Amino acid sequence: MNIFQIFHDRIAEILGQITASGRLPALDPARFVVEPPKDAAMGDLAANAAMVFAKDAKPHFPNPRQLAAEIATALAQSEGVAEVEVAGPGFINIRLKPTVYRDVLRGVLCAPDDFGRHAPSASDGTGHSRTGTLSGKVNVEYVSANPTGPMHVGHGRGAVFGDALANLLEFSGCEVTREYYINDAGAQVDVLARSAYLRYREALGEAITIPEGLYPGDYLKGAGEQIAKAHGRALLGKEEREWLAPVRDIAIAAMMDLIRDDLQALGITHEVFFSERTLHEKVNGVCEIDRQIEELRAAGLVYEGRLPPPKGQLPEDWEDREQTLFRSSDWGDDVDRPLKKSDGSNTYFAADIAYHKNKIDRGYTTLVDIWGADHGGYVKRMTAAVAALSNQKVDLDVKLCQLVKLMREGEPVKMSKRSGDFVTLREVVDEVGVDAVRFMMLYRKNEAPLEFDLAKVLEQSKDNAVFYVQYAHARGRSALRQALAAFPDLDVSATALSRAPLDLLEDEGEIGLARVIAQYPRLIEAAAAAHEPHRVAFYLYELASYFHAHWNRGKDRPQLRFVNPLERKLTGARVALVVCLTSVLASGLKLLGVSAPEEMR
Repeated sequence: MNIFQIFHDRIAEILGQITASGRLPALDPARFVVEPPKDAAMGDLAANAAMVFAKDAKPHFPNPRQLAAEIATALAQSEGVAEVEVAGPGFINIRLKPTVYRDVLRGVLCAPDDFGRHAPSASDGTGHSRTGTLSGKVNVEYVSANPTGPMHVGHGRGAVFGDALANLLEFSGCEVTREYYINDAGAQVDVLARSAYLRYREALGEAITIPEGLYPGDYLKGAGEQIAKAHGRALLGKEEREWLAPVRDIAIAAMMDLIRDDLQALGITHEVFFSERTLHEKVNGVCEIDRQIEELRAAGLVYEGRLPPPKGQLPEDWEDREQTLFRSSDWGDDVDRPLKKSDGSNTYFAADIAYHKNKIDRGYTTLVDIWGADHGGYVKRMTAAVAALSNQKVDLDVKLCQLVKLMREGEPVKMSKRSGDFVTLREVVDEVGVDAVRFMMLYRKNEAPLEFDLAKVLEQSKDNAVFYVQYAHARGRSALRQALAAFPDLDVSATALSRAPLDLLEDEGEIGLARVIAQYPRLIEAAAAAHEPHRVAFYLYELASYFHAHWNRGKDRPQLRFVNPLERKLTGARVALVVCLTSVLASGLKLLGVSAPEEMR
């Protein structure tokens, strides 16, 4: 039961009636919103319809407050409405009767796993359904770390963000594919192969020294042992051109196994692992990248030309030459972009064009790429490319994840026993646990830098958000156990609790808690539409705060406690409330990939 959608539909119906009277043109109801007011004292719901349609409403409604007043008068007759007020330039503030929130609680109890869930609906081809909710096929590409070593903490932030976003989009009715782009082409994998070859020689008993420029981490010892097992001593003494390819293949496979293990430790799996090398492999003498370039040329999107020099001091590698260019400036980019290097090889951008065209050809209506913050300058060109490749039928949303600064009691942590020069993600997960890593990675907006303190996330205090939220769930389950101890025959099934006398929930704390619970469906919808899973983490902390505050009131006023051994019916109603609370907490935590413990000691 989404009260925000219900009242959005009611206002849309009222606007339709005014349109039918000839005083408004046909309006798109998706343009206005119904949301919680910024100040809770203003009511339960706020709508901006009158201001959004102010221009459309003239001349019949010269002032948006006049249109708001007519909407308010009609709304006041709606079931469950206690009061409607027009505020400011035309906001419509709605105060609801407590019966509405009791109905919300019954809705949660009747279908606890589906509260806030949006069923898949028919798409209009843009990734949104005809009713305005999310739909369609969505590809979420995340992590995509170079397969040259174990994942570090920065990779972990993008991994958790992408996985939580995929969960959120699925819960919101989308068909989601989780994808990993393997960067297994280019110079870095040749450096990996040379590093693994040294470890191969080491596995055969040779003392080695890792020169500067190669990967020194001990994690490559396993790859060296695999090469030795596969080839014995056959690769010793051979020229690099003879051993590079087979060593590279084994090293990449070993590193991907390592990365999959690291991701599995975080509870993350991908349905698709896409190899960049497949874009470079030639079929009938032509690779996929070159084929895409020629298709773009035939469409008039590629030409031979010269670029103006960059503003300011020229880079050392700047070349004023004729080159193959993509018309990205026609699609929102600042300048056109090269597709070929001076040596005739393809640019990274050309490979990315071919990769994203592959995604488009697989039928996705929305693409989400999750990149590190250092790729911010690459967003415009890629967005332009997807717009051109799909003729603006496919949306690309690039989410940048800022750096993670690892701390311990306020001091930076830099060294790793495993990698030699950075702290691995696995070391952090092993130390503080997957729940702390996942929740705290999401407890900041992805674009904001994150300080992750290894000591702070283990504290049992309000300042540790993951503990505070999980403790709310455990505390709620404890209240349920206390109720069963007081009333052993109390039926706590969802069906029985949905029939509990919820009208006995009269305290402001109880109604306030129900009010926050009622916001969950709208929160899910907004977070999914914005591709911002951190909103779920923020909401869960707010819900936990309301619950803990109300629980603490019961310490001073025993009549407010969830379990009253002398009041069976009241206890049943309050148990129903707490079951709704724990259901929503568990649902939100599941979306974030965090456990909801039954008890915490």
